[in-house]
Amino acid sequence: MKFLRNLFEKIEPNFEEGGRFETWRPLFEMPYTILFTTGEVTRTASHVRDGLDLKRLMITVVIALLPCMIAGCWNIGYQGMLAMVQGAVPLDGWQTAVWEALGLEYDFRSSFHCVVFGALYFVPIYAVTMAAGGIAELIFAIVRKHEINEGFLVTSALIPLVCPPNIPLWMVALGTIFGVVLGKEVFGGVGMNFLNPALTARAFLFFAYPAFMSGDAPWIAADFTAVDNFSGATLLGQAAAAKGALADASWSAAFWGSIPGSVGETSTLACLLGAAILLITRIASYRTMGGVLAGTIFMAVVFNVSGSATNPTFAVPWYWHVVLGGWAFGTVFMATDPVSSSFTNGGKWVYGFMIGLLCILIRVFNPAYPEGMMLAILFMNMFAPLIDHFIVQANIKRRLARSAAA
Repeated sequence: MKFLRNLFEKIEPNFEEGGRFETWRPLFEMPYTILFTTGEVTRTASHVRDGLDLKRLMITVVIALLPCMIAGCWNIGYQGMLAMVQGAVPLDGWQTAVWEALGLEYDFRSSFHCVVFGALYFVPIYAVTMAAGGIAELIFAIVRKHEINEGFLVTSALIPLVCPPNIPLWMVALGTIFGVVLGKEVFGGVGMNFLNPALTARAFLFFAYPAFMSGDAPWIAADFTAVDNFSGATLLGQAAAAKGALADASWSAAFWGSIPGSVGETSTLACLLGAAILLITRIASYRTMGGVLAGTIFMAVVFNVSGSATNPTFAVPWYWHVVLGGWAFGTVFMATDPVSSSFTNGGKWVYGFMIGLLCILIRVFNPAYPEGMMLAILFMNMFAPLIDHFIVQANIKRRLARSAAA
């Protein structure tokens, strides 16, 4: 590592002000600060002295996302191989050519085979996200003459996980650019945006290309429509359509992650592992997660008690809601975004509670869109500053009253 650092220090003058490559300073600074911490230190008392900078924080979030990536790859491979084997449907695409060139069998009982086969679909999505978003970040950094925003480390990991595995790669690039540019950069970059860039990208793709992001089988890696057992909507979609999906479904399968869904949202267990990492490192707030859970339980119980003969989703209990769709993924990684969520401790409880409440409301009353978590978080992103404002004002009034009484 000393050799590498010496190399960076040797070429650094070329990227400083007046150097030959001054314009490309952000491109040099990005790998340098990822590999090494800065040698500059603060000397006044107004600064926080901590070894954890923004890049290290974002890298920790990416590490917390690894269980979801691995579980997502496994589920893609499992669903695809199972459909092919049981329905004798030939797989189509370059992934099949690579798989057969490796001389591997379509063995859905092998976790290794499932993960590797699923990675053939996930890795290209991830690569396109990194390329498209990285170019957009680099352009804005060069024009504004500042370093590349660290937040893209997380955004580039989140966007592939909220996409179906069979999404066209050009859509991934378009959605990523939209989320990075219009969801963050136009507001000034990391720390200035009020919407989650990854959710902004997904919302754009969902409303612009709904046939690819939802519909009958958005989760299947190839065209398996000839297989009756696998050509269907997700469990939430089937429940909303009164197909009795939950009566025959397995809660444990939904918890472990062997059900249809987007890449990173199917395994609640993987999301919980990521939550443990974020909570132990204190990067995410337990208040926000607890608020989402409380709001979900409250609204689900209200609908369970009221009941409805015409709407089967009224009967879905809260413990099913938390393992279906993007609830767990959104609660752990989206709602806790430190930039677009509430900052005050009390505001985090209110912010999270309203996300859980709105998620269930959308799932129950909007059969055309049975998910709900994405819209609930984006909606509350806009109200997070207002929630913090009222919390702060309430604290000021309470302290003034306490001071007057004293």
